[in-house]
Amino acid sequence: MRRMGRDRRGVSAIEFALIVPALILLYVGTVEIGNALTVYRRTAQVAATAADLTAQVRAVTKDDIEDIQAAASSILTPYSTDPLKIVLSSVVADDENNGKVDWSCASKGGARANNSSYNVPAGLTEPDSSVIVAEIKYTFTPLLGLTTIFSPGSFDMTRTFYTRPRRSMKVTKTDNGC
Repeated sequence: MRRMGRDRRGVSAIEFALIVPALILLYVGTVEIGNALTVYRRTAQVAATAADLTAQVRAVTKDDIEDIQAAASSILTPYSTDPLKIVLSSVVADDENNGKVDWSCASKGGARANNSSYNVPAGLTEPDSSVIVAEIKYTFTPLLGLTTIFSPGSFDMTRTFYTRPRRSMKVTKTDNGC
């Protein structure tokens, strides 16, 4: 028994076996946080691109909106675009600078209702002006799908971007489809 108590030949292997799970967990956590931050940054770029492309024209159709949403969502490559929802809206300020939705289209789910009120942050509109609003929602799920105590599971990333029309006072929608 004494001789076995003094034997230290397997100590390194036991220490390695105890430390490896912690190192693997640390590595996987770092990768998942890096992916989440990358997707979060790219959702901001998707919102800015969608609003900017819409604001560059005087009028849009359903097909134009679909093209804009497809172009903006390509920014997420190589990440999946399945959990991405893009809502593009034109908000027009009335004489008292209260915003109302002129038109709205969503890539998935429901868009904003026409003539519904929309609170635009102060200073973005003037009476009788408009602003293009791009609202992005991305449901991020970690690549490894760890939904235990080590991961919150999936969570929503939302971004909103505002821009003024460039070639006219407002971007009109020339058809009724979305």
